[in-house]
Amino acid sequence: MIAANNVTYRVGKKALFEEVNIKFTEGNCYGIIGANGAGKSTFLKILSGELETTNGNIEVTPGQRISVLEQDHFKYDSQTVLDTVIQGNEHLYEVMKEKEAIYEKPDFSDEDGMRAAELEGEFAEMNGYEAESDAESLLNGLGIGTELHYSLMGDLSGSEKVKVLLARALFGNPDILLLDEPTNHLDLDAIEWLEEFLIDFPNTVIVVSHDRYFLNKVCTHTADIDYGKITLFSGNYDFWYESSQLLIQQMKEANKKKEEKIKELQEFISRFSANASKSKQATSRKRALEKIELDTIKPSSRKYPYVDFRPDREIGNEVLSVENLTKYQDGKILLDNLTFTLRRNDKVALVGANEQAITMLMRILMGEEEPDSGSYKWGVTTTQAYFPKDNTEEFDNDYNITEWLMGYSPEKDVTYVRGFLGRMLFPGEDGVKKVRVLSGGEKVRCLLSKMMISGANVLLLDEPTNHLDMESITALNNGLIKFPGVEIFSCHDHQFVQTTANRIMEIRPDGTLVDKITTYDEYLEGNTEARKNYVYTANTEDDAN
Repeated sequence: MIAANNVTYRVGKKALFEEVNIKFTEGNCYGIIGANGAGKSTFLKILSGELETTNGNIEVTPGQRISVLEQDHFKYDSQTVLDTVIQGNEHLYEVMKEKEAIYEKPDFSDEDGMRAAELEGEFAEMNGYEAESDAESLLNGLGIGTELHYSLMGDLSGSEKVKVLLARALFGNPDILLLDEPTNHLDLDAIEWLEEFLIDFPNTVIVVSHDRYFLNKVCTHTADIDYGKITLFSGNYDFWYESSQLLIQQMKEANKKKEEKIKELQEFISRFSANASKSKQATSRKRALEKIELDTIKPSSRKYPYVDFRPDREIGNEVLSVENLTKYQDGKILLDNLTFTLRRNDKVALVGANEQAITMLMRILMGEEEPDSGSYKWGVTTTQAYFPKDNTEEFDNDYNITEWLMGYSPEKDVTYVRGFLGRMLFPGEDGVKKVRVLSGGEKVRCLLSKMMISGANVLLLDEPTNHLDMESITALNNGLIKFPGVEIFSCHDHQFVQTTANRIMEIRPDGTLVDKITTYDEYLEGNTEARKNYVYTANTEDDAN
C-alpha cells in the first residue's frame, strides 16, 4: 500500500496540489490522468520520494519495494543490458556482487566463508538464482533478443534502451510499480506483452499514460488530476469519462431545478410580501430562498484544441501510385520492392516494428529522400502536408509563433494567422513566444496549425501524437476522422489507429509490405499467428523528448 496524506506541493507560490488524500492498494492498477501541466509526472515523483512534499506525507507499507521507470536513457550506458535489468532490485544486485567478490578472493578465509553463507541464504530468499533467467525473460518479452543481453547499454538504439529500462522497472516483482508513459517508443508486440504483464501483475501499479486503449485495458481505477485535487474513480479511462460527464450533467440538472425553485419563490415573495394575509408565507419563502445554494461547477483545467483540416480542393480519383520502391540504409534494406496505389477515400495506417522504414517511406513520398530504385507519382489534383517525426529543423530559428506560421500562410494577415493559433490553444500573448523555446506539445500544435492552414487534401503524419496530452490526441483523432481527404499516418495509439484507419500497411522487418483494406482490430486478429513468426528487430532511434 502507498498513500498520500494531506499532500500539498507548491512550485513557487503556485500550489500544484492542495491537501491530496488518496490510497493505492495491492492488486490494483491505477491510471493517473490530467491535462498537460496538471502534475501527473510530478505526482509520481512525489510518490517515489524523488520530490519532497510542501506539506503532508507519503506513507508506504514497511518493507515494500518501490520500482520506478527511469527516464534518463543514458544513465547506464557503461553497463551491460543484463546488469542494468537486475539492478532494478538494488538489494539483490548488491548481494549478488558482494557474493561474487568474496568467491573471487585468492585468500578465502573462514570469515569470508561465513559471510558467503549468509549471503547465499539471503540470495536464495530473494529468488536470486532465477534472477538472470527472469531478466532474460522480461527482455525477450519486450523484444530485446538474447544476442543483446551482454551488450553495453551505450551500444543500443533509443527504443531498445527504453525497453531495457522498462524491463528494469518490472524486474524482481516490486511491491509498488510506478510507470510514467511506459508505452512511448514501444512497438506493437512490446505494448501487447506489457498489457498482459500488467493485467497479471499481483501488486500495486500506478501508471501515467496518454494511450487511451492501454489505460482501458490495464487499469482497475482512474485517478483524475484537476483543480489541484486528485479524484479517484473505480474503473478504466472510458468509465472515468462517462462518470465524470454524468456527474457534471447531474450537477447542471440539479442547478436547473434549484434555479426554477428560486424563480418560483422570488415571484411569490414579490407578489405577496406587501399582503398582510400572505406576509407569513412570504417570510417563510424568504427563509427557504436563503437556504438554496447552487452547486459550483468549476471549469476544468482540460482544454481541447480545435483541429479541423479543410482541403482547398476536392481530391480526384488518382491519388498516388508507387511501383517497385526500394531503399537501403547503411547497407540494410528498409523498403523492398514496394508497390501500391492509393484511392481517394483511403486513410492508411503504416505499422511495423522498423520505424525507420516507415519514416523513410514518408520522406521519399514528400521528396526529402530519393529511392534507390522504383518510382512514385502523385495525382495532379493532390496537395500534400507533412508532419515529420523529427521537427528539430522546423523550429531552429528566431521567429515567434505568429511570424513562423505567417511564413506558411497563403494569406499574409496577422488576424487570420492568429485565428488558427487561437484554435490550437495559443492565445494572443502566446503569439510572441519564440518557437525555439516551445515545449514538445506546443511544437506539435504549431505543426498541426501549419497543416491546417495549408489546405492540403493529402495528409502525411509520422507519429503525431508524441508529446500530446489526452485532450489534444482526442481532438486530432476527431479531426482526422472527419477529414474528407487521404491520410497516411503512423501512430502507436491503438484507439487512434482503430478509429481513423480503413487500410493497414505493415512494413515487415525484411522491408516487404503487407497491405490490407480493413480496420486495425480486424487486421490484428487476422495476423496474430503470422506476427508471432516474425523476428522484429527495431533499429529505431529515440525521439527527442
